[in-house]
Formats: sequence, C-alpha cells, structure tokens
Amino acid sequence: MSGTNTSNVGQTGTFSGQGRSAEWDQLHQSLHATGDAIRREVVGEEYVNRSLANASEFTMPMQELATEYAWGGIWSRPGLARRDRSILNIGMLAALGKSTELGTHIRGALNNGVTEIEVQECLLQVATYVGMPAGMEAFRVADKAVQEWKSNNAASAATATAAAAAAAAAAAAAAAAAAAKRDSK
Repeated sequence: MSGTNTSNVGQTGTFSGQGRSAEWDQLHQSLHATGDAIRREVVGEEYVNRSLANASEFTMPMQELATEYAWGGIWSRPGLARRDRSILNIGMLAALGKSTELGTHIRGALNNGVTEIEVQECLLQVATYVGMPAGMEAFRVADKAVQEWKSNNAASAATATAAAAAAAAAAAAAAAAAAAKRDSK
C-alpha cells in the first residue's frame, strides 16, 4: 500500500507518542479519560477492570478504541441522555445477536435508570421487527443480566421495581380516565 503509514502496526498502548502532534495526543488523552469515566459509570468499575485485565497485547488496542471513541466520543455527546443511548444499544445489540455485549449493556441501562419493563418493551420491539429467534435469545440474555444486576444492586432494584409499579399504575389510571371520557361522549 503506497503511502500508508505502517510505523505503528503491532504496537500497543494509547495512540500518543506515535509521531503525532502534541495537540493530537492531548485530544486522545482527553477523550480516553472522558470515555474511561463514562464507561465505568455505565457498566461499572468491576466490569471495566476485568475487561482491561483480561485484554491481551493483541486485544488492548480494541479496548482503547472502544473507550476513546465509543465512550469518550459518542457517549459524551449532549444530544441524547445516557438512558436513551442505553435503550438504543439494547435494540441494536439484540438485533445483531451480540449476546455478550447485550448483557453488559442491559446492566448498564439499568444503571442509567432504564426500567426492567422498558428493557422488555425494547426487546419485544426487536422481536417484532427482527424476528422471534433474535427476540427469544435477547430475552434469555436480558433475564440473566437483570437477575445479575438485581443481585448486585438490591437497593437500586427495589427502587426501580417501585418506580415501575407506580408508572404502570399511572398508565392504567390514564387509560381508564381516557376510556371514561370517551364513553361519556
């Protein structure tokens, strides 16, 4: 490949110090720091630490790319709330059949305030538009992920369950009021 820079092929570590400008290095370090913080807030310290500890010299560049660009570049954007990004990720990962990442992002979604009912509704939507096999697999992954999250977050799970029950009751009351109004005409 004429003109292709292959000087950093096979190197690991962050992108700094590879013949780039100081501004380039600073930008990447900033994105990496932001991404690392967001990633830890969403999927948890334990998951991130385990992912980094289990990364080989070969796979570490992928961990860095995900941290810097996905978490630092996309998850830090102001246009969508984290819970909305989580719902989008659940739908996309379920549709793609990426079970390992789906479980991780379901736990992250619960950390971001997505309710168990919202996870179910997202996966029902996936099953309808992508197919029942994808939906069934996604539900199996989600059930395990939700149970793991609940066992690790007992207080948060109780609050989420109470909030979901209150939301369901409010929705039922609104539907009943709308039906009563419609019937009174």
